[in-house]
Amino acid sequence: AKGARIARPGEYTQRAFMNGKMDLSQAEAVADLIASTTRASQKVAIQQMRGGFSSEISALREQLLHFIALVELELDFSEEDVEFADRRQLRSLVDQIVRVVTRLKDSYRLGNVIKNGIPVAIVGETNVGKSTLLNALLNEEKAIVSDIHGTTRDVIEDVVNIQGTAFRFFDTAGLRETSDVVESMGIERSYRKLREASVILLVVDTTAPLPRILDRIYAIRDLIDEQHLLITANKLDIGSAETIQGLRELPLKENEHLVFLSAKRREHLDELISRMQETVSLERIGEEDTIVTNARHFEALSQAYESLQRVQAGMDQQLSGEFLAQDIRECLQYLGAITGEISNDEVLGHIFKHFCIGK
Repeated sequence: AKGARIARPGEYTQRAFMNGKMDLSQAEAVADLIASTTRASQKVAIQQMRGGFSSEISALREQLLHFIALVELELDFSEEDVEFADRRQLRSLVDQIVRVVTRLKDSYRLGNVIKNGIPVAIVGETNVGKSTLLNALLNEEKAIVSDIHGTTRDVIEDVVNIQGTAFRFFDTAGLRETSDVVESMGIERSYRKLREASVILLVVDTTAPLPRILDRIYAIRDLIDEQHLLITANKLDIGSAETIQGLRELPLKENEHLVFLSAKRREHLDELISRMQETVSLERIGEEDTIVTNARHFEALSQAYESLQRVQAGMDQQLSGEFLAQDIRECLQYLGAITGEISNDEVLGHIFKHFCIGK
């Protein structure tokens, strides 16, 4: 047909957004749904496409508009000493908004895991079987497997969908003292990934003496904070009976688990996978739960949170409404950027909608 052309990438979704059929966050959810690889990420993307997240943002903006309308009305009638709202009620409203923004902002930690996979760092001394374990989990040869110490000289990253859950594995260089410049750079990157991971798979060699393994466990405990530590006792098929028994008697902390396996023979991998899945209970996500998965949304919510904190501080210091209104407007802009509905006339329209200036 004359004038026909191939649609540009995302053109139909863009037209839907421009014509008001969906907001910006819903449009982004379309792309997230297409790219989703797990049930959890699909569930969250569909919930956002249906407007669940948008509704929460719209409700927040409506409350903020009500707040700023009251404040600006007081400024307009300041000479008449008219009070349109009790300051305690306004503070209660702001506190309520802060709680919602905080909940949404904090949900990004889980949302990022849902979208990009649970970050799992595989760490341990050289030649304990880290690459063999990763290959067993991925079911393919991604890392170099060798009997030579220090073969894995960098962080090898892979994302794999295991039983409906996405895991982002970092197979790190062996953490040890070394004079090799290239290997030492890989070890430094390993420490960075260790801090970024939600789950630490500490691989230990059960053929090694127990005191050496315990020293490694204590050292890793000192390096991590709130991450889940899965002590993976490898080479169970050829391990020392004394070492294995000593590990079984090891007292574990609340966020720690001990799994015995043989990566080479791929034995007891299911138990390890179950333990990894337990660290993030994606099954508990309900249809109505709002989970932030988009980095842009998280940044906007973080900035909105900072604006609201300034409002709270200003109210504590009994600053005039003029200063409070400035931070509220800023917060409205950040929230509006999420859904793409920023309008300079919104505040004025809200005032005329809810109040009769002539009376």
